[in-house]
Amino acid sequence: MGEKESLPLTNNHPVQRVKPRETRIFGLSKKQLSLLILVIQNSTLVLMMRYSRIRQKPGENMYIASTAVYLAEVVKIIACLAVILYQKKSVERFWYVVNKEIFGQPRETLKMFIPSALYALQNNLLYVALSNLEAATFQVTYQMKILSTAVFSIVLLGRSLTKGKWFALVLLMIGVTLVQLQTVNTVKASTNINKNNEINGIIGITTPDTTDNTIDNQTANTRSATAASQLLLAAQNPLVGLIAVITSCVSSGFAGCYFEKILKASETSMWVRNIQLGITGALFSLLGMIFYDTQNIWEGGFLQGYDSLTYSVVANQALGGLLVAIVVKYADNILKGFATSLSIIISGIISFYCFDFHPSSQFTIGAIIVMVSTYLYGRPEKSIPVPIANPKPIEN
Repeated sequence: MGEKESLPLTNNHPVQRVKPRETRIFGLSKKQLSLLILVIQNSTLVLMMRYSRIRQKPGENMYIASTAVYLAEVVKIIACLAVILYQKKSVERFWYVVNKEIFGQPRETLKMFIPSALYALQNNLLYVALSNLEAATFQVTYQMKILSTAVFSIVLLGRSLTKGKWFALVLLMIGVTLVQLQTVNTVKASTNINKNNEINGIIGITTPDTTDNTIDNQTANTRSATAASQLLLAAQNPLVGLIAVITSCVSSGFAGCYFEKILKASETSMWVRNIQLGITGALFSLLGMIFYDTQNIWEGGFLQGYDSLTYSVVANQALGGLLVAIVVKYADNILKGFATSLSIIISGIISFYCFDFHPSSQFTIGAIIVMVSTYLYGRPEKSIPVPIANPKPIEN
C-alpha cells in the first residue's frame, strides 16, 4: 500500500536515460575550447617568433636562436616531469617511474636520437625561416608538412591514401606555389629600391641637421629603431626562408612518423617518451650552440637579447606541442583543420596591421587553396555500408 511504485521496465515503457551534462569551461564546450586553444597557439607562436626576429633596438644584440631552442627543450622536460608527478600523486611513485623508464632503460632513450636530432634541426630552421619570411607567408608554406607527413606515413607506417587525400595534397602544392611565387617576385622587384630608401632614411636620421634642432632624443631613438627594423626587413632573403621551411617540413614529417612508430611499438607513456626526446634534443641543441655560437655566447652571454617576449616565445615553443597533444584528445581532424585555417587568417590580418604586410590577389588565392586542402585532407572518408548476403531468418 505505502510502497513506492517502481518504474516499469517493459518494452512499452522503456527507461529513458538522461545524458550526463557536458562540462563547460567559461561557457565553452571541450571542442570549442580546443578550437580556441589551437588557434591561439598556432597564431601566437608564429607571430611572436616573427616579431622577435625583426625587432631590434639600437645598440642591442639579437638573441641567439640556438639558446632559445635549448631552453625550450629544458622547459619541455620540466613540463613532462610535472605531468608525471601529477598523474602518480606521490613523489615515491614519481621517482619509481623516472628511475625505471628513463634512467633504467638507456636503450629506449637512444631510440630518440633520430627524431630528436631532426626536431632540433627543425626548431632552429623555424627561426631562420621567420627571419626571412612574413608570418602569413610562413604559416601558409609550413602546411607542406602535411605532404611530407603523408609520404612518410606511407613509407614508415605502411598506410595508404585515398583519392580524396591525394587530391587535397595536389591542391596544397598548388596553393603553396602561388604564395611563394608571389613572395619571391615581389621581393626581387622591390629589394634594391627598399634598401636604398632605408639606407638614405638612416643617413638622414643619424646625420645632424643644423637647421632644425627641435627633434628630441626620444623621437630620434624611435626613428632609429624603426630604421634598424627596416634594414632587417630589407636584408631578409625569401629563398633562404623557403629552403628553411621545406627542410623543416621534411624533417617534421619524418620525425613525426618515426616517433609515432616508436610509440606504437611499446607501451611507454607519451610523457616518458617526450622526456626521452627532450633529453636527446637538449643534447643536440647544446652541440649546435657549441659548434656555431660559442664565440657569440662568450662575448655577449647566454641570455643576451632576452626579454619578456623572448621568454614567451621559448615557453610557447616548448609547451605548444604538449598542449596540442592534450587538446587534440577532445578534438578531431576537422576541428584541427579549422584551427589551422583560422590561424592562417589571423596571422594574415595581424601581419597586415602590425608588419606592413600587403597580400596580393595571388597570395590570397593561394592561401584559400591551402586552407581548403587542409580541410579536405583532415575530413574523414565516408564508409560505404556492405550489404549482408542471404541474411538468415531469426529463429524463435
